[in-house]
Amino acid sequence: MSKQRLEGKVAVITGGGGGIGSAAGRIFCEEGAKVALVDRDPSVVDATAKEIRRQVAGAEVMGLVADVGQESAAQTVVDAVLRNFGGIDVLVNNVGIRRYETLADAPWDAWDDILRVNLLSFVSMARAALPALRRSGRGSIINVSSTGAVFGRKGMGAYDASKAAVLALTRTMAFEEAEHGIRVNTICPGYTRTPFHENRLGSEKVDALVPPCVLQRWGTPSELAYPMLWLASDEASYVTAATFMIDGGFPAEGSGTAVRSAT
Repeated sequence: MSKQRLEGKVAVITGGGGGIGSAAGRIFCEEGAKVALVDRDPSVVDATAKEIRRQVAGAEVMGLVADVGQESAAQTVVDAVLRNFGGIDVLVNNVGIRRYETLADAPWDAWDDILRVNLLSFVSMARAALPALRRSGRGSIINVSSTGAVFGRKGMGAYDASKAAVLALTRTMAFEEAEHGIRVNTICPGYTRTPFHENRLGSEKVDALVPPCVLQRWGTPSELAYPMLWLASDEASYVTAATFMIDGGFPAEGSGTAVRSAT
């Protein structure tokens, strides 16, 4: 039997109850990792951990409830992981919130909320986890940004600004932590069919929308999680300070950023 790709590793995934986070949790467990899922919603994170145990025989997965935009909460999460699993080798900063408002209309508290969750939570979790990641000697931090960090669009200025900041954070952290054996990379998801979008738009509308990418379809959470798996594994040992566009080829030439209906 071949060795599992994350055998012996401990991974922490924020936003672990969401579509991409839960898919990463399942796939990481399938590949031998011990996984801590972190989310603000106890019912969601508990249900996700339970479902992973049902799907993956012998999965070692725990759910933790925390708002990691608060520095003290991030430290509490890391302390709990160390007590239960003994170390941390992989940190996936995946938590995020969004609001659909123009720059002219977004209230100031929207900026506060989005920057605290989408950027400062990445900082709080990294700062709390760095001592354990350094002890690992082969640590990997995977930050989840967005295609919105790279391509302009209307109506999501605060969200896109926070995600662009993640790209700079990733590069700086990669340079600073290389001497400690920690790699830091970013993935930028494109249109991904998650429960968030299905709840917001409805399944029928999601079915009818064709994203403006070369592949002309939505991505699945698993299609975002598998690149994370590679970055978390020792297979990516020479990869750091990189940004990966996991977006189906977005935007397709001549498409702009509009989403068209399927015909």
